[in-house]
Amino acid sequence: MIKIVTQLAIFIENKPGTLASVCDVLGREKINIWGLATSDTTDHNVVRLVLSDPARALEIFEERGTLVVESDVLMVENRNSPGALVKIAKALAKRKINIDYAYLASHPGDTRGLLILRVNNPKAALSVLKALKI
Repeated sequence: MIKIVTQLAIFIENKPGTLASVCDVLGREKINIWGLATSDTTDHNVVRLVLSDPARALEIFEERGTLVVESDVLMVENRNSPGALVKIAKALAKRKINIDYAYLASHPGDTRGLLILRVNNPKAALSVLKALKI
């Protein structure tokens, strides 16, 4: 499975309990978190989220006055094996598609993992990766 999905980046205070509050409201609204990455600074935290219902989450965050930025990212289910990511990165580089950032996770015993990629050209990247048959 490879597809373009909406990622929400929210800006929250960098203090204990803030991320728990975000997760709590998403859980109460039955919105599943498929991908999450954080980047902290002294006073705030940028939380990137790939969610089961990004449109509803966007409404929730905006209702609460949370700064939210939407972007298209690629959600890629791929092999959990050595060299799997290099195959993807090389294919994109060959087509001059830049990876702005990426995050992934998988359980060590799983054969598949989930990779989230922010690239400079999502549609072209989707075409390249679908041709790889990963």
